[in-house]
Amino acid sequence: MTDRDALLWKIVDGRLPPPPCARTLGLAFDRIDPERGTIEVTFEASAAFLNPAGNVQGGFLAAMLDDTMGPGLAATLDAGEFAPTVSLNVQFHRPAKPGALKGFGRVTMRGKEICQLAAELLQNDKVVATATATAVIRRM
Repeated sequence: MTDRDALLWKIVDGRLPPPPCARTLGLAFDRIDPERGTIEVTFEASAAFLNPAGNVQGGFLAAMLDDTMGPGLAATLDAGEFAPTVSLNVQFHRPAKPGALKGFGRVTMRGKEICQLAAELLQNDKVVATATATAVIRRM
């Protein structure tokens, strides 16, 4: 059962604004399944994200992956809980260009405190980057 008073759901439902980092990344929630621990999101990479080679800088891709996995786990939390990322491992597969990127995330192990997460970031149906993460559930 999902706690619709948890922070993430207040953002998804429009009761609270998204955090500035999510707005910067152009984050939009497409589908969230808290029972399965899965999420689908979309990001909009702007020209401000580009490196000198004209590709989206890897740090922005890493932030997008983190902002895919984090909300996927957050959808499973109770009101008053949050789950900061304590470890993030990113693999870059191909360059990304400005425009839409699709994030797919999942909770691979949900403990009482320690959780394992995974995500893929795609552009034009091709994997751009993947990541795994560890998060720790805490009370606010």
